[in-house]
Amino acid sequence: MCNELKTKVLRLLPANCNGPVSQKEPQTVSSEILSRTAKALKEGHVVGVPTDTIYGLACLAQNRDAIKKVYDIKGRNQQKPLAICVGEIPDIYKYCDVKVDKGLLEDLLPGPVTLVFERAEVLNKDLNPFTRLVGVRIPDHPFMRRLCQMCEEPLALTSANISSQTSTVEVNEFQDLWPKLAVVVDGGPIGDLSRLGSTVVDLSVPSKYRIIRPGCAFAATVDVLEHKYGLSEDSGGK
Repeated sequence: MCNELKTKVLRLLPANCNGPVSQKEPQTVSSEILSRTAKALKEGHVVGVPTDTIYGLACLAQNRDAIKKVYDIKGRNQQKPLAICVGEIPDIYKYCDVKVDKGLLEDLLPGPVTLVFERAEVLNKDLNPFTRLVGVRIPDHPFMRRLCQMCEEPLALTSANISSQTSTVEVNEFQDLWPKLAVVVDGGPIGDLSRLGSTVVDLSVPSKYRIIRPGCAFAATVDVLEHKYGLSEDSGGK
């Protein structure tokens, strides 16, 4: 069970500070909000954060107890993996065994795509211990990228909702989870209201790709994989 916390709700402001926040308009990434969120993460807490697709729950991926809290908060099946989130493309090479051209990463990230690779030994063995693979994201969201950079280690990231319930695009939609979160960062309504989440693609087999979840960027992602890099679909699975 997760103890109830005195949740801090911190609001990011659009650059012009007028009207609702859209994901497509620049936001003022407050150093104070970054610092308070990073502090909560480093203390082992779970936080609610905006991304470029839907709202997420995040914790330090290298913290075993924090990982357990995420599963408890969501009521998530322990056999369902969590993705990691990093701030820059070079960080992917620290935690994943990448078998594709760097240019492919640069074409898809930052963006609404989760790329699945074989995990590196340095990654927390208590994170998804049932698989040798791990999904990695770099959201096209300045707050999330700077938060990862400030923490200097990957975040575990999943959707901010009870498992099997609808994904959330505004903070009040997961208000029932707030008592179990140390910080909720309000980035306003997410610009893309499709609620589909990121496109998840397995790139662990050389020259092949496998779509795990179509998500919100399916067509654009497949176009890059097939027409620019010549990958073929691994329809047989693994």
